[in-house]
Amino acid sequence: MSNFRLRIAQDIAEVAPDAWDACANPCFGTQPSADSQHEEYGGERFNPFLTHAFLHALETTGCVGGRTGWSPVHVLVESGDRLVACAPAYLKSHSQGEYVFDHGLADAYARVGGRYYPKLLCATPFTPVTGRRLLVAAGAPEAAREKVLDGLRQLSAKIGASSLHVNFADAPDMDFLRGSGLAARKGQQFHFINRGYASFDDFLGALASRKRKAIRKEREQALSAGITVEWATGADLKEEHWDAFFAFYIDTGARKWGRPYLTRAFFSALGEKLKHRVLLVLARREGRLIAGALNLIGDDALYGRNWGCIEDHPCLHFELCYYQAVDFALSRGLKRVEAGAQGEHKLARGYEPVATFSAHEFRDPRLAHAAEDFFAREAEAVDEAIADYAEHAPFRKA
Repeated sequence: MSNFRLRIAQDIAEVAPDAWDACANPCFGTQPSADSQHEEYGGERFNPFLTHAFLHALETTGCVGGRTGWSPVHVLVESGDRLVACAPAYLKSHSQGEYVFDHGLADAYARVGGRYYPKLLCATPFTPVTGRRLLVAAGAPEAAREKVLDGLRQLSAKIGASSLHVNFADAPDMDFLRGSGLAARKGQQFHFINRGYASFDDFLGALASRKRKAIRKEREQALSAGITVEWATGADLKEEHWDAFFAFYIDTGARKWGRPYLTRAFFSALGEKLKHRVLLVLARREGRLIAGALNLIGDDALYGRNWGCIEDHPCLHFELCYYQAVDFALSRGLKRVEAGAQGEHKLARGYEPVATFSAHEFRDPRLAHAAEDFFAREAEAVDEAIADYAEHAPFRKA
């Protein structure tokens, strides 16, 4: 490890985009089973949320940095003049926008006189999507991954953080993090899994008759008020689309009593930098855009992220966020649709329970013991929930 140089970037613009992306998506452009390296990186060839463009858009449009409570402190590992590994990292002064909820731990620690914040988070902001977190370039030695974790630990100690958190890590990273002494935490989401379906009707054919009829009825009901649906991606994305979608996004945040994390400028930057990786599913009634769902397109998955509307129509949310996403994924031959965090209602619509994982390290042994005990009990509950969901899945029984 003595051949490596460790550096912290407080602005991702300090890093050359090609160098970052070579670490973030080392299997980009490969075929699904082209070589063992693809499997080594969790079977994911391209994750748009890890790209320099996505993280740069967040920073330059005020979504992170400044007084947001998300201060970029990206860990870089260099060998000679080459970036061989890195990790997206943030100094956090709160626990908002993470989707791995630790408010209970923070409150408990405060009650015994501890200071939970600041903490150090390795993750993609506002994004409950599993992926690589310790980003290692193809051909780099395994010690580069060790150096990234070493850098995160050094940084955590230097800033006096109570804890280090690596959220939504993929299987290879989780194996490494567990082996390095971090405590694992288990969560659960619902994903649509493409089991070789040729079309939406083919997918419906795998469901029990009652569920199949219910979905068809919901799709008809969603469009019954004369609503039409359109897909906008690539060069078809226009500023008027983003104007409309931002209004939908703000409306959803206001109704959920939440603070919207993303700025209007972010969506324009996203459409400029990653337009061919963006899918907007939009609903129009009488010529007016009334609802929309934002998705990002990977090489293996479609990632549903944000939704909103300015008119309420029965089942329109299901149509735009779930059914249209399945239609698009099948049209592209994608392996799955990840429809975001939580949502038991997704089960009846053909989305299956999937485990997610994060890794955590706490400086205070008392907090570490309490967290590990909680994580163990939580994992049992998650396993029980997944088993119960599987039992009540809408698919036809063999």
